[in-house]
Amino acid sequence: MVSRKQRIPFRDFSTLSEEDRALAERSKVQGSVVNIFKTLMNHPTLTKAWLPFANHILGKTQTLSQREREMIILRIGWLNQAIYEWEQHVLIGKRAGLTDAEIERITKGPKADWDRHEAALLQAADDLFENSVVSDETWKVLAERYSTEQMMDVVFTIGQYNMVSWALNSFGVPLDDFLPGAKK
Repeated sequence: MVSRKQRIPFRDFSTLSEEDRALAERSKVQGSVVNIFKTLMNHPTLTKAWLPFANHILGKTQTLSQREREMIILRIGWLNQAIYEWEQHVLIGKRAGLTDAEIERITKGPKADWDRHEAALLQAADDLFENSVVSDETWKVLAERYSTEQMMDVVFTIGQYNMVSWALNSFGVPLDDFLPGAKK
């Protein structure tokens, strides 16, 4: 993963409206607002517009299993060399049932030792990253098991976390103190 310097400072929450401060405070982990929200709250209007979509992708309205969702989030984070995304979702992925060995295999991609469906999930991230389209072959394998809604959620999940990776990398959001690799 590539280290990036912080370009956008954390927002001084005392300058936020009560409503915006309350919005950011909902993202606390271990008693602190996570760094992505300390950064994003520099633009509360954008953050409020983005959150419903982000919450769909990460939330219970998603049609993919948590494990499958985390596999493709980790893969696109890895491809983008987005250390913040990677470190956050390693923890979330473990809570979703991914093992350390599986997380390591995600870095190796779809050609590693996966079953056919899981390999296609990872390949979808690779396809979109490399060509901006899921290949016919990948689509066919995923469609054997997935509904139309699930296929759409695969594409939108990868797209959401591709965009978030770009933002995290470009803004230089530092790792939260509780994440592995954070500077203590």
